Amino acid sequence: MSDHKATNQQKQTKLASLVMLASVAVLMGGSWVGGVLGLPVRYAFLFDFIALAGFAFAMITLFRVWRARQQDGE
Repeated sequence: MSDHKATNQQKQTKLASLVMLASVAVLMGGSWVGGVLGLPVRYAFLFDFIALAGFAFAMITLFRVWRARQQDGE
C-alpha cells in the first residue's frame, strides 16, 4: 500500500470519528436544550435525524476504508 493511500485512509477514519463525536454531541445537546426550553417533540426528532445522518455517514465511510484495506491485502 502506498503512503498516499494510507494517509488518505487515515484522514477518512479521523473524519468519521469526528462526525460520530459531533453526532453524539448534537443528539445529547439537542435533547438537553429541548428539555430546558420546552421545545415541541418535532424538534427532538429533528436532532435525532441529524444525528442519524451523521452516524450513517460515518459508518459508510468506515466501511469503505475497511473494504479498501481488505482489497489492498489481497
